[in-house]
Amino acid sequence: MTTALEIKNLHVSIGDQPILKGINLLVKQGETHALMGPNGSGKSTLAYTLAGHPAYEPSAGQVIFDGEDLLEMEADERSRAGLFLAFQYPAAVPGVTLAKFLRQTINSRRKAENPEDPGISIPEFRRLLTKKMDSLAIDHKMAGRYLNEGFSGGEKKRVEILQMSVVEPKIAIMDETDSGLDIDALRVVSEGARRLQADMNMGVLVITHYQRILNYIQPDYVHIMLDGRIVESGGPELALELEERGYDWLREKHGMLEVA
Repeated sequence: MTTALEIKNLHVSIGDQPILKGINLLVKQGETHALMGPNGSGKSTLAYTLAGHPAYEPSAGQVIFDGEDLLEMEADERSRAGLFLAFQYPAAVPGVTLAKFLRQTINSRRKAENPEDPGISIPEFRRLLTKKMDSLAIDHKMAGRYLNEGFSGGEKKRVEILQMSVVEPKIAIMDETDSGLDIDALRVVSEGARRLQADMNMGVLVITHYQRILNYIQPDYVHIMLDGRIVESGGPELALELEERGYDWLREKHGMLEVA
């Protein structure tokens, strides 16, 4: 059965300020969706809300994931159910090596499913990690470094894709993964994500400002968010039109132009 993430009339406020104002979106396993919009339109708020960040509490609406009420799950339960968030700014975790973090991630998921599971053995984990790192052109030495500490922007994003490869989610949300990447790092990260999407039949929601990442992660659907709402949806050609024309034509079309 195909897993789907279905967002229905989702509203989210921060304090007294409404941020999301009725989001409707359906992302199925195996599909790639791009969500575009200017700063302040609510894209990252949507990502954090779906991931279960405690500061983002929905005031209305529903999110169904794999037939279950996502909003009733804790953040770790959402992850174990198959939802993954790749952060725009991955946090550093001093004192915890990348290898230790990934092995603990695998074992936590296994023990949640079966408390008697002894966890992945060190030899088995090493074989798995070596295979995954090679597929993403990640230097094996990074496994012994503290997670994201002193990593370049490109290294942090490659490690996010590595985490995605290890946990094998059903639906992945990539929150401005292209932020801070040069063209070479962008290509490596994007092509890694695209291979994972194909190999695992993963659903992907790519949140971005720019067309450039979509040259590598080719979307099936493109959605434009303005002022907390998805105002336009279409195919890949919509992203190209946005790149050429900007957002003002959409603001005008939907009555959102500010009056001077």
